[in-house]
Amino acid sequence: AADLLEERGWRRLGLDHFARPDDGLAAAAAEGRMRRNFQGYTTDEAPVLIGFGASSIGRMPQGYVQNATAVPQWREKLERGELPVARGVEMTADDRFRAEIIERLMCDFAVDLAEVCATHHRPLADLDESVARLAPMQADGIALVLGPRVEATQTGRDFIRSICAVFDAHLEQGATRHSASI
Repeated sequence: AADLLEERGWRRLGLDHFARPDDGLAAAAAEGRMRRNFQGYTTDEAPVLIGFGASSIGRMPQGYVQNATAVPQWREKLERGELPVARGVEMTADDRFRAEIIERLMCDFAVDLAEVCATHHRPLADLDESVARLAPMQADGIALVLGPRVEATQTGRDFIRSICAVFDAHLEQGATRHSASI
């Protein structure tokens, strides 16, 4: 299906989106401005995404919130004049740092780690352990480490989530992570 879309003039963007070449999302991808949130790829640069319905998820610079999942509880909170939030997760500075790395990989299939480190006032050495976990993926032809730059190979684009996983401090790291997605 992907080949057919590309044959018909659609551009493949990121992991799982397609757009016509004249679409704003295609332009953002070409210019390195495409973003990704939990809803997919977007050109939206807003730092806040508000979820309104039951079970909806919102994101703010400080973290994530999820509304009550059951409609009766969600409605009761609203009727009392309360926000229907059931839980929240605060993002640390390290979470925001790693989220930017993962977003660039998901959007561009590449990231300049030195650039992200400079933006977040972090030494490149903070990522040594993560970069070392890319070694099996380099051996398999999925990832490239070119100095401070990490790239997915053409084949590796289908495994971008595995490449991203080495930078996610909240995922269990281990030998099974790479093979589980293959």
